[in-house]
Amino acid sequence: MPKVKNNNSVKVSIKPLMGYILVQPSEAEGRTASGIILPESAQEKPAQGTVIACGDEMVFENGKTLKCPVKVGEKVVYKKWGGDEIKVDGKELKLVKFDDLMAILE
Repeated sequence: MPKVKNNNSVKVSIKPLMGYILVQPSEAEGRTASGIILPESAQEKPAQGTVIACGDEMVFENGKTLKCPVKVGEKVVYKKWGGDEIKVDGKELKLVKFDDLMAILE
């Protein structure tokens, strides 16, 4: 299995299947806007992260295809309850369907 590497030097030996991308979620915010430090149990996991691998294009029953809408290294926003959390080499990652992507952050 090929190793995937992005600008943040994350290496994983997993390739998403068609219709999925692999995302490294952003870190949860440890402070509120007013400076209050939040305990880890109160931190909300962000629904955004960096794409570290893309699966092949998705092929529908009618023969139409949907190419991966993002590229490795782009920051994306996905549905809050979208994707499945997995652990690879001690890193928490998310496998997200193309359909669960909502935006690309610039």
